[in-house]
Amino acid sequence: MHVRTLVAVSALAVLAACSGSTPPPAPSAQSYGANPPLPAPRESGGLLPTIKVASVAGWGASEAPTAPAGFVVTRYADGMDHPRWMHVLANGDVLVSQATTPRAGGLRGFIAGLIMGRAGATGESPNNIILLRDSDGDGDVDARHTFLSGLNQPFGMAVVGNALFVANTNEVLRFDYAPGSTSVSGPGQRIAELPYNEGNNGHWTRDLLVSRDGTKLYVTVGSVSNVPTDAEQSALERNRATVLEMNLDGSGLRVFASGLRNPNGLAWEPTSGALWVNVNERDELGDDLVPDYMTSVQDGAFYGWPYSYYGQNVDTRVQPQNEELVERAIAPDFALGAHTASLGLAFYTASAFPERYRGGAFIGQHGSWNRSEFAGYKVVFVPFANGRPSGDAEDFLTGFLNGDGEARGRPVGVALDRTGALLVADDAGNTIWRVAPAMPAAAPAMAPPT
Repeated sequence: MHVRTLVAVSALAVLAACSGSTPPPAPSAQSYGANPPLPAPRESGGLLPTIKVASVAGWGASEAPTAPAGFVVTRYADGMDHPRWMHVLANGDVLVSQATTPRAGGLRGFIAGLIMGRAGATGESPNNIILLRDSDGDGDVDARHTFLSGLNQPFGMAVVGNALFVANTNEVLRFDYAPGSTSVSGPGQRIAELPYNEGNNGHWTRDLLVSRDGTKLYVTVGSVSNVPTDAEQSALERNRATVLEMNLDGSGLRVFASGLRNPNGLAWEPTSGALWVNVNERDELGDDLVPDYMTSVQDGAFYGWPYSYYGQNVDTRVQPQNEELVERAIAPDFALGAHTASLGLAFYTASAFPERYRGGAFIGQHGSWNRSEFAGYKVVFVPFANGRPSGDAEDFLTGFLNGDGEARGRPVGVALDRTGALLVADDAGNTIWRVAPAMPAAAPAMAPPT
C-alpha cells in the first residue's frame, strides 16, 4: 500500500470507532485476579490492530472523580502540565514530575502521534518537577514551586539523606538536596546511563525506588516494541523490559529481573518486605489478551516477555523463540485487566482510611487505547493479607470517562500524603486529586434545658 494511503487509513482508524467485524469483547472483569482465564489469541485479520481512543474532554469546574461512600474527593492541585508521578518527602511536601511523550519520527511515529495526541498524551514535554506544599496538612496546597527543570522526561524520584535521585528516560541523576528546600539547581551528576533509543524510545517511563536499607536503587525500563519480530528489533531490547539494580553511586548496575514488558509502580509490600511492580503487557492478541498485572519481583527471575505471556503461554509472533527462557518464565501474581495500562502502585500504610484498606494496594489505571470497549480509566484497590492479594479488585476512583466515551482525565501515579489521604496524578486532566475520609457530620446542638 502507498505510504500516504496507509497514513490516511491509520488516521481514520484512530478517529473512528471500531468496526463490527471485531469479535465482541469478553467482560473486562474476567481478566482480573490471581488466576484469570486466558482466551485463545486472536490473530489480526486486517491491516490494523484494534484502535479505540478516548479523546480528552477535560473536567468541568464542578466535576470530580467519584469515590466510594464515606470518602470525599477534592482538587489538591490543578492547572498542572501533564503530571505523571509523585514522591512525598519526609516533611510532607509532594514532588510531582511532569513529562509527556514526544512525537517520534517516521511513519510509525506519525501514526502513534495521532493516537496519543487524541488521548492527550503527546506534545511539548514540560520536563520539570513541581513541589506542592500543604503546610498545615488541611488538604489545601499553600505554595507551589518549580523544584527542578531542564530534565529529559523525568519520572521516578527518590531522596536518601542529602541526595535527590531523578530518573530521566535516559539516565539517573543525583542532585544535592537540603531537606525543606523549595528548589534544586545545577545539572546534577549522572550516576547511571539507562537503555535509550533515540527517535524511537518506546516505553519511556523510568520509575525509581530506594531499597529498604537505603543502599540500592531500583529502576524500571520498559521495552521499545510491542514484541520484537526479528533480530534487528530484538537488538534494540538489550537490558530493556527489566528492573535494574544499582548502588547509590551508580556502580554495580545489573539486571535484577527481566521479561517485564513495561514495568512501572515499584513499591515495597509492607508485610513481607517484597518488591512489587505493575507491568503493562503486550497488545494485538485480542481484547482480553494479555492482562496487565502486578507481581512480586524475584531476584534473577524471568517473567516471559517477549517469548511467552502469563507464564509459559508462547507468543508465536516472536522469532526466533527461546525455549529455555520460556521454561523459566514465572506467572505473575495478580491480573489487572487487559490493556488497562496499570501504572501507579501504592500500598496503604497509613491509618486514616477504614481498617479494610490497610495493607492493600491502590493502582492507577491510565486506560486502554487498543481495546474495542474501554478498560481502565480508574483507580482500583486490591486487598492484601499476609503479603499476598486476598480478594477481588475493587473500583475505588471512577468517573474519568464521561457518558460520551470521552476522557475527563487519565490517572497515573498514586501516593499517600502526610495525613494518609490518597493522591492521584491525572495527566490528561492536569490535576492532582486528593481522596480523604469524609468528616463525620457534627452532632446537633442540644437545646438548652427549660
